[in-house]
Amino acid sequence: MNRLLHGPQEEDKKMAYHKVNADQRAQGHSPYLDNDDLQATALELEWDMEKELEEPGFDHFRLDGAVQHHLGNSQSPDLDLEPIQPSTSPKGRFQRLQEDPDYISHYTRQAPKNNRCNFFQILKVFCTALIVFIFGIVIGYYSGKKCPSPPASPEPNNPHTYHEILKEIKAENIQQIYRDLLQFSREDDVDTAMKILVQWTSYGLEDVQLVNYSVLLDLPGSSSNTITLKNSGECFYPDGQQCNRGTKTLHSQDLLYSYAAYSAKGTLEAELVDVQYGTIEDLIRIQAITNVTKKIALLKLGQSPLLYKLSLLEDAGFGGVLLYVDPCDLPKTTDLADKAFMVSLNSGGDPSTPGYASIDGSYRQHRLNLTTLLVQPISAVLAKKIISVPENSIQKDRCVPLQLPSTEKKIISLNIQSVTTYRTISNVIGYLKGTVFPDRYVLIGSHHSSLNTSSGQEWASSTAIITAFIQALMLKVKRGWRPDRTIVFCSWGGTSFGNIGSYEWAEDLKRVLQRNVVAYVSLHNPVRGNSTLHPIASPSLQQLTAESQSFNCVEKTKCPGSNVSSVQIQGDSDYFINHLGVPAMQFSYEDINKSENSSFLSEALFPVHATKTEELDPSFKLHETIAKLTGQVTLQIANEPVLPFNALDIALEVQNSLKVLIGDKVDASQLLAVASQLRDTAELFQSDEMRPANDPKERAPIRVRMLNDVLQSLEKSFLVQQAPPGLYRNILYRLDERTNQFSVLLEALEHYKLHQSNETIQAALSEVLNSISSAQVYFKAGLDVFETTLAGKK
Repeated sequence: MNRLLHGPQEEDKKMAYHKVNADQRAQGHSPYLDNDDLQATALELEWDMEKELEEPGFDHFRLDGAVQHHLGNSQSPDLDLEPIQPSTSPKGRFQRLQEDPDYISHYTRQAPKNNRCNFFQILKVFCTALIVFIFGIVIGYYSGKKCPSPPASPEPNNPHTYHEILKEIKAENIQQIYRDLLQFSREDDVDTAMKILVQWTSYGLEDVQLVNYSVLLDLPGSSSNTITLKNSGECFYPDGQQCNRGTKTLHSQDLLYSYAAYSAKGTLEAELVDVQYGTIEDLIRIQAITNVTKKIALLKLGQSPLLYKLSLLEDAGFGGVLLYVDPCDLPKTTDLADKAFMVSLNSGGDPSTPGYASIDGSYRQHRLNLTTLLVQPISAVLAKKIISVPENSIQKDRCVPLQLPSTEKKIISLNIQSVTTYRTISNVIGYLKGTVFPDRYVLIGSHHSSLNTSSGQEWASSTAIITAFIQALMLKVKRGWRPDRTIVFCSWGGTSFGNIGSYEWAEDLKRVLQRNVVAYVSLHNPVRGNSTLHPIASPSLQQLTAESQSFNCVEKTKCPGSNVSSVQIQGDSDYFINHLGVPAMQFSYEDINKSENSSFLSEALFPVHATKTEELDPSFKLHETIAKLTGQVTLQIANEPVLPFNALDIALEVQNSLKVLIGDKVDASQLLAVASQLRDTAELFQSDEMRPANDPKERAPIRVRMLNDVLQSLEKSFLVQQAPPGLYRNILYRLDERTNQFSVLLEALEHYKLHQSNETIQAALSEVLNSISSAQVYFKAGLDVFETTLAGKK
């Protein structure tokens, strides 16, 4: 308003001001004002400000401007109006005004002489702020509605939370699920898997997938295999029925599935040779008295893995095998003497794609059989007929093992006709995503019916238990809880043919699983008896497995005092233990068996029917116990901030396995020295790293993650490159409860008896030594990383 009153005089002053400032800029050139337009604009702005400062009502600006100049240039304490002169600093006064739009707008408008203008300006700012505030609240509300943040997980190590979940697992629920599963037990594998998927999804499991693979299966032919006694001309089916009689119609499918999958096909007529359990001693004894080439071995199941014994018989030159279970090796509570069974000669996975996944485009090896031997399982009743055991020789007070008299010569004709074909098997995989470590997986696996195999209804127990656990877990999830780590639920197909479903899935996702899987919890055949609880776990999980038993029986009158052992187990845990080095565990109920030869009898898949399962556990309380024990272990692994693995137990297991090797043929001194170093390092790791990390006051997230990365790979060092057929590559697992040595060393010592060569022993010793040394280096490297991290922080 003042400018309008001054007229031409104002223009003269303005032109003079421009001239003075142009001279000053010629002397103190600023790179920020090179442009002529900018210089003109700056001069206009400074002239306006100069005039405004001359007007009354601006006394307060003189002080403010002086203070700002003092702060910007500490060398000039003068509080006069000198700041009006252009600054020669890299960020001159003009540029600072450009960077502060509020400052410019305030001093380029008309002088605020009217208080009413001040009031409206304040009101405008207030209204703007209020609108922005309300708008922010609205946006936050609706964005929160659309993208809800996951609820905070409760305290991970919280027994009360576990109890709330596990109390929802009830025997009657498992029984109902079991009976529902039996309604589609005779359907195709894909249909069965699809119904399991629908059931899991109905309980609220969000991400459930059906994963199919086309694999090579060896299926029975249209008629049963036969065994003919040439001495008498009698023909028998595998269960002992004579061929000239009509087969049983009630369980005819069981008769067809009394065979050895992937056996050689054809007909073989030869002398029968009793090799008992097929041990090295048995072979040495037999080969000393007869030529065994192309003969048929009468072999008992048990004592050592079937594939290992068959490899010995094949190397010795046998042409065929009759396989049976001696009644003396079975628990007294079982009645399986008149039943034949199925076995698989497949070590694992699809035989047409060994070592890689059966995905579209994969090269297929059409392998009709996996052995040159014609193998046929038979019942104990048929074995007695072949041996010609007289009835009066059976003693009621004690069991006499079956044995073919050495004086008798039996000629047997074997006729084996199975069909090799490609079929689709399906896995059901369900994910419950974790909130803290979603990229770390705890796998829990059962299996479902596969193509009407001899295993009958036993799969329904396994599937019913895992389904009941999912049901209880999802009730808690619906109330806002989630695990810290991702839990992966697996129902495998093709288990009875050699764990095909689990092998193919794991080979398909091998790189991901090697990095992400922390543990595998098995539900393979959880109720195979009702006498005793039999927990099995890898050394790093033994302590957790033992503690979970006491947790489950706090409210009961007596606690099962079962010892936890690290022995070979059947089922789909195979790939995860032997190829990925993942810690694994399993609970199961079994019948008490005092026979020393009872190990590996579970390789025989006897037909199990619904009535048998109901007889073993009529109230389904055993199923409930297995479900709760399994659930307890799974929840702890999935939720503990630090993985509940015990490094020291591994070192102790190694030392105990080596102490029994001291002898003439084995110099274990170097092994014992390395094992001692491993124990020392493990003790240091346990005390210096794991104990502080388990204290919430000392727990740092990055430190916990580093520690867990070390813990989840503890057992990978103990995978040897090669192991004899049927033996674990993971040397931490013993053959059975009777043996304490590493299985590869035990086999090497047995091999020495047969071939009198030290090469196998030395090779096995080298494998074990490298494994122990690798584990010790791994522990040491983990300690060094922690020390380096701590030093860096300090």
